[in-house]
Amino acid sequence: MGANLKEVRERISSVINTQKTTHAMKLVAASKLRRAQIAITQLRPYSNKLDHILENILSNTDPDANLNYSEWREPENIVIVLMTSDRGLAGAFNSNLIKKAVTLLEGKYKKQAEEGSVEVVAIGKKGGDYIRKHYPHLKLIDDYEGLFHDVKYQDINHLSQFLIDRFLNKEVDRIEVVYSYFRNAVMQEAIIERFLPVIEYADLTNYQREHSFLADYIFEPDKNKVLEELIPTILHTKFQKFILDTNASEHGARMTAMDQATENANELLHELRISFNKARQEAITNEISEIVGGVAALQG
Repeated sequence: MGANLKEVRERISSVINTQKTTHAMKLVAASKLRRAQIAITQLRPYSNKLDHILENILSNTDPDANLNYSEWREPENIVIVLMTSDRGLAGAFNSNLIKKAVTLLEGKYKKQAEEGSVEVVAIGKKGGDYIRKHYPHLKLIDDYEGLFHDVKYQDINHLSQFLIDRFLNKEVDRIEVVYSYFRNAVMQEAIIERFLPVIEYADLTNYQREHSFLADYIFEPDKNKVLEELIPTILHTKFQKFILDTNASEHGARMTAMDQATENANELLHELRISFNKARQEAITNEISEIVGGVAALQG
């Protein structure tokens, strides 16, 4: 019985230490989340407005216009940008993003993946590790795995420009981004969004078409020059939104996971303490019984 009490006592001590760790991680994640949430909520309206402007311009542009950024080519060479975290302990955050990437590799671009014509740009160590292990035949660009350590506009802009240049140079035909859309601290959604070529009017949803309008745009100095300047700005902003969305989602997911782990530790501690008290009461009862038995034997 003494050994059982010691074992339960050690488990209680271990759970308490774990609970302290999870609670501390929750507080750290909450602090980071506040900053990340402010960043994405400030950028999102601006990015959405730029997207709306682009939709309206493209809906009013001659379909035969040769726009480099919307050039539609057969999808032979593909780039998938997979955004995950560098660390775990974030619930299903990383697994949901990886599953989305796998749907592309095993579905939409299965043929290209089997031929080795798919490149994966890993932003986040977890995604890079998965691709490295399960798809060793694919080219993996993992130079950006530490991007979330210190999110800087210059680094984001460098990566988005690298992707844009590869598309304009016709090295790749499609660029798909797998990222996490931040809804709130407890809800994040893994999403696949095409980065290039840019959306064409034929790609717009019925809702987007209904809310676009026919306008007689006046371009200065000329339409192609304006679009060549406007579209890269929109693309850089869109990619920055992908990063900030995923960054906020990671901290929200980790905060929620650590909060749940702390609550689970509370429940486990409650059960262990009940078991400990029962075992102690049983040990005391046995000792009393032995004493009473010994006294009775002496009196007899």
